[in-house]
Amino acid sequence: MKIFSYQPPAIPWLDIRYQDRDIIIINKPSGLLSNPGRAAETHDCAINRLLQRFPEAILVHRLDCATSGIMVFALNKKAESHLKTQFQNRTTEKYYVAEVEGLMAQDSGKIELAMKPDSEQPPLQKIAEDGKPATTYFEVLERRSNSTLVKLKPITGRTHQLRLHMKALGHTILGDDFYGDEAIIAAAPRLHLHAEHLSITHPYKQTRLSFSSLHPF
Repeated sequence: MKIFSYQPPAIPWLDIRYQDRDIIIINKPSGLLSNPGRAAETHDCAINRLLQRFPEAILVHRLDCATSGIMVFALNKKAESHLKTQFQNRTTEKYYVAEVEGLMAQDSGKIELAMKPDSEQPPLQKIAEDGKPATTYFEVLERRSNSTLVKLKPITGRTHQLRLHMKALGHTILGDDFYGDEAIIAAAPRLHLHAEHLSITHPYKQTRLSFSSLHPF
């Protein structure tokens, strides 16, 4: 089992990018959980920080602790239901940016590899033919000296999907302490995976809203 040492960043405490009566958009830092785990030390997380200022805030979706970027929260039950339906029906538009090891040969492509939990190494996942379907589109943004900046669009939302899919291509995300070797972990101070863009339909106004936060690497 992976040992999880939790030391959430204190600055910024909350990076709120947008707020109205129905939703709040934040830019979550790497190292902060989206919601609390069972252990007492995991109480400090994105939703609990929001609840201190907005007692009505409701978690709608999650980002991995190590993943940074755009998250939307609801401020009432109607907004929660509307947003969760959008995520379930895949009518939201989202993409991530990752920096991965090596130089990717293909400029773009589609990864379709089923996944399931690795029962011998929780909370890790693994590629498995008898797992749940998982699909990711990728597009190379920049080739650097020994790494590639890539845009990732997950169609499904499996746990660790982007990490595993990139590893399966032979291009593990830099800083990945779950699926990377010592060189990968040493290559970056954090996981180089960032939720850069999210587009949703506003639950009350029914207008399309888009939010972006430029990747920090």
